[in-house]
Amino acid sequence: MSRRTAGAPPRPRRTGDPERSGDPVHTDHADAQQNAENDEQAADDHPPAPGGAGRDERGAGHRARYRHRSRGRPRSGGSPRRDDRHRPDPGHGVDRHGAHAIGVFGELMITAGVLLGLFVVYSLWWTNVVANQEANRAGDAVRESWEAGGAEDAEDPDEPRVYRPEDGIGFLHVPTMSGDEILVKEGIDLPTLNGGVAGYYDQPVESAMPWDEEGNFSLAAHRDGHGAKFHDIHKVREGDPIVFETKDSWYVYRVFSILPETSRYDIGVLDPVPEGSGATGPGRYITLTTCTPIFTSTYRYIVWGELERVEPMSAERTPPPELTES
Repeated sequence: MSRRTAGAPPRPRRTGDPERSGDPVHTDHADAQQNAENDEQAADDHPPAPGGAGRDERGAGHRARYRHRSRGRPRSGGSPRRDDRHRPDPGHGVDRHGAHAIGVFGELMITAGVLLGLFVVYSLWWTNVVANQEANRAGDAVRESWEAGGAEDAEDPDEPRVYRPEDGIGFLHVPTMSGDEILVKEGIDLPTLNGGVAGYYDQPVESAMPWDEEGNFSLAAHRDGHGAKFHDIHKVREGDPIVFETKDSWYVYRVFSILPETSRYDIGVLDPVPEGSGATGPGRYITLTTCTPIFTSTYRYIVWGELERVEPMSAERTPPPELTES
């Protein structure tokens, strides 16, 4: 190996230099250095053309900044970016809240419908059950009191009996309207009528009694609910019998006039000579009144009858033919 002169620059490496050819590390380093020098020389000889590598570097930086600013915004005309798929849609929460509100409203409507159905069942069925039970007990008590009799029976049989109207004065029978007997009490207030009975008017026009010499025995009862004793009043026709039973007598009336609808404030129908009935003079009348149309209380339905005869009560309490033949 030859000596170098002190201070002299190292000679350029040659690929075929016998000193370096056997050293792979030195050879690779020298090759890399030579390639870098060649690239620099090529860059100086050939500057980048428009749109070349320099522009690509600037474009890459611009695109990076654009991606940073536009992150989270969907690209126009295409599907959202990958990271956008995990961001909540601003309108999605509104739709979810709206659906929740609709669901709550629907549940409330279902609940209201169930409650309304239960109320209808209560009004039109259960109140009938309760009222009929109450009326049956009251009717049984009245009949038991008749059977027991009293000291007043031994005095004057021609003297009208003294009744306790709050307990019941007798039983109404209208075969074409109802096959059941209807207990009649004093008054037309709701507590009385809700007991499944008919009541005779004590106001605004006071009712006459069947045993009076003349007048209008006027009655009212529910058409729906609470016993609904006059529910089928529309089945009554002119000429049909109406029978009222007391302890001592059967009072047999005959229907002579019907008013299917009149104002609830028409009190003339309760007069001693009922207005609108066609009656022309004093007599012994009976008037049945109830609400109409069915399931409402807008108007009143009226049936008038006139007394035909009075039959004394037998010991067996045998009913008149109008009740046995129906």
